[in-house]
Amino acid sequence: MSADLREPLSPEHLHYRDSARRFVAAHIVPHRERWEEQHRPDRSLFEKAGTLGVFGFGAPEEFGGAGFTDFRFNAIFSECLAEQDALAAGLCLSMQADIAMPYLVHSTSDEQRARWLPGAIAGTSIVAIAMTEPGGGSDVGAVQTSAVRDGDDYVVNGSKTFITNAGNADLIVTAVRTGPGKHLSLLAVPGSAPGLTKGGPLPKVGQSGADTCEIFFEDVRVPVADRLGEEGGGLRIIKRHLTQERLIVAVHGLAQAERAFQLALEHARERRAFGRSIGAFQHNKFVLAEIKTELDIARAYLERLIPQHTSGRLDHIDAAQAKWWMTELCKRVVDRAVQLFGGYGYMREYPVARAWVDSRVQTIYAGTTEILKDMIGTSLGLREDPRG
Repeated sequence: MSADLREPLSPEHLHYRDSARRFVAAHIVPHRERWEEQHRPDRSLFEKAGTLGVFGFGAPEEFGGAGFTDFRFNAIFSECLAEQDALAAGLCLSMQADIAMPYLVHSTSDEQRARWLPGAIAGTSIVAIAMTEPGGGSDVGAVQTSAVRDGDDYVVNGSKTFITNAGNADLIVTAVRTGPGKHLSLLAVPGSAPGLTKGGPLPKVGQSGADTCEIFFEDVRVPVADRLGEEGGGLRIIKRHLTQERLIVAVHGLAQAERAFQLALEHARERRAFGRSIGAFQHNKFVLAEIKTELDIARAYLERLIPQHTSGRLDHIDAAQAKWWMTELCKRVVDRAVQLFGGYGYMREYPVARAWVDSRVQTIYAGTTEILKDMIGTSLGLREDPRG
């Protein structure tokens, strides 16, 4: 990463970064290939991450959290994963720490926090967010999974797909339809609830070590007491938390791009052809110069947004811009890096090849590039004329 462009890190940040690097080296890297074969990390990884404090940033101390919010810690952990070519293997931890935890911290009652946060922070409880459906894609408002009120319970029927952490999940925050139109609600469904079944691991092109499954609900009864927020308020909650989700995916994209650039640069210096290093050829030199410039500009933008998010000032449009730009940049950079590696760039044993397949989906999840561009354009006043 471009350390000279970063906001100065405190001794606490530096200490955490050292601890995170050691954690990744000891508890993720040695198991990466085995997890890819079994299509999910071991449950014990979450408890080890809980000991490091990965899930506690932004959570109250009374439940085992850090008691403060500083998104730089979240970003540091993801960057440490990317540095050691373990971002895909550690994706499930980021899912819980960066995407699921805000729902449990900010969109729950005191009683719910007391029940759910201690286990989630300690890593003894694994959390998933179930939004996407087979026919819905990025359109969260099109959710069809229904929840019909029956006394003190909801009866849930439907299905979800592409759900990270689903196989291991103990608690699944699920978007359900509780009325017509955009009347959506969020229910916290136990992963072992009667009537809930989980499909086998989905055969993804990349990110094979990430736990990704389908979930099916057949007359699953969920207490009304396990609803997050008001009935019909689910879409507002989702939109509130999408800002951080998109920001962390932007962090992933840039960190992976920076890692691919470093790999390509080292290869260009060392690999020789026609009596000189391949980096000495003008075309390759220009490619690396372009990548370096693009990465530095992207890093400067991201480093402006992270403190804004920590202080609660980050606009959802800035997060959308960062997400689509960093992930598209990552796609371009990794592809160029593969080209510079030549045939070796197509071999799975090389980190750049794994990055190529693992990073491709980043422009799709958390809002496709096309959806985000449309949203940004709408914010500029470019709306369809209702008069036709």
